[in-house]
Amino acid sequence: MLASVVAIGAFGASNSFAAATSTTATGTVIVPIAIAKSADLVFGKFAPGAGGSVTVSTSGARTGSGVILSSVGSSPTAAKFDVTGDGAATYSITWSGDTELSTGAGGVGETMALARISDLTGSNATSGEVTSGTLTAGAQSIYLGGVMTVGAAQVTGDYTGSVTATVEYN
Repeated sequence: MLASVVAIGAFGASNSFAAATSTTATGTVIVPIAIAKSADLVFGKFAPGAGGSVTVSTSGARTGSGVILSSVGSSPTAAKFDVTGDGAATYSITWSGDTELSTGAGGVGETMALARISDLTGSNATSGEVTSGTLTAGAQSIYLGGVMTVGAAQVTGDYTGSVTATVEYN
């Protein structure tokens, strides 16, 4: 017992070498990122001619190579997606969906290849895909054009497909 009392007296009841501090835990809930389509990608009317391609730039300008473009009843447009979210946040863009347009019931029938073109300014881009953006005051638009490959014997009809833009905060 005397050894226990001596040990407590020599070392004390507490450790004089200990130190402690605290931290404050915080978190901020931000506005979820959202995307909405405000315009569809429209190639307009054309005849296959010798075959070739129809391009709609990200500004909606249309050109053709080897095809005969019709101006009657045609209003080509680039697709436009409006992204909203938190302040000046950065985000990634992932593209998916059809790489060809098709005609016929349920998308079964004739097809034409589709290559996507996109940018953040609608500045008449005719190649490339944008993969990220930065919101300005919580908003930014993404513009989508494309190149459609047309065969010389392309079957007459309305061709459709679906392209999906997915956005996610970085």
